[in-house]
Amino acid sequence: MSRLSQYLNRSSQVLRDGASRVLRMAGADPQSRTPITLWTLNSREDIAQYATGCDADVGGTSSVHLELDERSARPDAGVLALDPPRPHAKFWGEMRLAPRAGFEGKMRGGYAGFRNTHRTSLFGEITDDVSNHRYIALRVRVAGHPRTRNAYFVNIQTDGPVVTDLWQHRLFFAREDGGWEDVFIPFDDFVLTNMGEVQPNQIKMMKERIRTVGISMLGGKFGVEGNYELGIDSIRAVNQEDAMSSIPKADPATNTRWQRQPV
Repeated sequence: MSRLSQYLNRSSQVLRDGASRVLRMAGADPQSRTPITLWTLNSREDIAQYATGCDADVGGTSSVHLELDERSARPDAGVLALDPPRPHAKFWGEMRLAPRAGFEGKMRGGYAGFRNTHRTSLFGEITDDVSNHRYIALRVRVAGHPRTRNAYFVNIQTDGPVVTDLWQHRLFFAREDGGWEDVFIPFDDFVLTNMGEVQPNQIKMMKERIRTVGISMLGGKFGVEGNYELGIDSIRAVNQEDAMSSIPKADPATNTRWQRQPV
């Protein structure tokens, strides 16, 4: 699909959503707690809506790829299989800390990431409203070298006044066999950062206007190198009842809380 077609489709979506809200008198309804699917990553068209980047863009030596992995569409794929069978996105590459020749002392290496692109339309930019939801839910699977598995972060950008502000949270995993799991992170536990630094004055996230959601591998923050791999199926916004129904007898916030650095 061309960029023009995507632009026109998004504009049509804004019109349809607006008309639907008028017909349903959405403003008079109780606030909905129904889970929202923010993103699915099950086709090449889905993945085309994402941008990638890494330290190699500014003199580093890491690599980054985001591509469709069809192995999870096979019912006989073991722990890699999704139910129902469908492809997923694979975020992978090599994490390296050393800069390229000539960039020594000029940049700090060891990062790679992806995020959805900004969704412009004839009626302005499309954002997501998750103000009625408590958790961001990610269906993911982690592989790659074990030492890279604790260096992932979830990143959220809102439509706030400072475009370089980014809300971040560590992404921890319960499984070690490469299988799929749902990770639930409270929106209120995200920490405001700017240019990679935790901000001393923390403010409340503008949950009603989410611009982008992404994931980064920050090997440089922890001094780790090696091959990394993360499978991503979907990103949703949910509430406590949805999280608990997916992982009974577990606190969805367990092992996900950001480990704050001194500020």
